[in-house]
Amino acid sequence: MRPCITCLCEQRGCMTYLQAILLGALQGLTEFLPVSSSGHLALLQDRFGIREVPLLFDVLLHIATLGVVIIVFREKLLQLIKGFYRILRREAFTEQEEIKRIMGTLILSTLCTGILAVPLEQWVEQASPKLISLSFILTAILLLFAGTRKGHRTYRELTPWDGVFIGIAQGVGVLPGISRSGITISAGLVRKLERSVAGEYSFLLSIPAILGALVLTLKDAALLEGHVAPPVVLAGMGSAFGTGYFALKLLLKTVRGGHLGWFALYLIPLGIIGIIFL
Repeated sequence: MRPCITCLCEQRGCMTYLQAILLGALQGLTEFLPVSSSGHLALLQDRFGIREVPLLFDVLLHIATLGVVIIVFREKLLQLIKGFYRILRREAFTEQEEIKRIMGTLILSTLCTGILAVPLEQWVEQASPKLISLSFILTAILLLFAGTRKGHRTYRELTPWDGVFIGIAQGVGVLPGISRSGITISAGLVRKLERSVAGEYSFLLSIPAILGALVLTLKDAALLEGHVAPPVVLAGMGSAFGTGYFALKLLLKTVRGGHLGWFALYLIPLGIIGIIFL
C-alpha cells in the first residue's frame, strides 16, 4: 500500500481529537484532489521527521474515503450491480452492452494496474524529495495538457485499449508526486472520453484499487495494534469523509468545466520550492 497522509503523529498512541480531525481532513482532501497524497506525505516526513500513527487508524480513514466514492457514485454502482445480475440471468435489457463494456474495461484496467504497480512499489520509499518535487511538476504539466481536452466518447464506446491505457496510468500513479486521480482522468481525456465519463471512470476504477491496497495492508493482522481511542478514530473518519466529499465534488465540477489545469497553479510552485530547498 502506498504511503498515506495519515502517518503524521509525532508519538504513537497519543493522538488527540485535533490531530485526528486534521489528519482526516488532509487524507480526505489529498485522496481526491489531483495533488498526490503520497508525495505530500513523503515531503512532510522528510522535512519534519514525522513518525507513523497506528496502522488501524490509517486503514479506517481509507475506508471513510472509500465510502465517499460509493455514495457519490451510488447510482452508477447500483446500475452496474443490477446489470451484472441481469446478465448472469441471461436477461436482455437496454443497457446491457454499456454494462458489459464498463465492467470489462474496469477489470482490464485493474489487471494492468496490478501488473505495473507491484514492481513500482519498491521505488516508492526510495524516492528523494527532489524527485518527488519534479513529479509534482510533471503532474502539473499533464493536467495542463489534458485538462482542456473535450472528448466525445461515451461508456458505450469504451474499448480494451482504453482499459489498458488508463490502467497503466493508474499503475504509474503509485509513485510519490504522481496523482492517481490526476493521471487517470488525464488518460481518459487523452483517449477522448467525455469529461464526465473520464472523471467518473477514474473513481469507479479507484474502488478495486483501494480495496486491493486495504487487503495488502490487512494481510498481517498483528500490524493493526494501536492506541487510538474509538471516539478519536470516529472523529478522524468523520473529518476524512466530510472533506473527501467536498474534494470529490469539487474535482468532478472542475473536470466537467475543463479546468483541471487549475491545480497546476499549486503544483508547479510547490515542485519548484521542493527542488530548490529540499
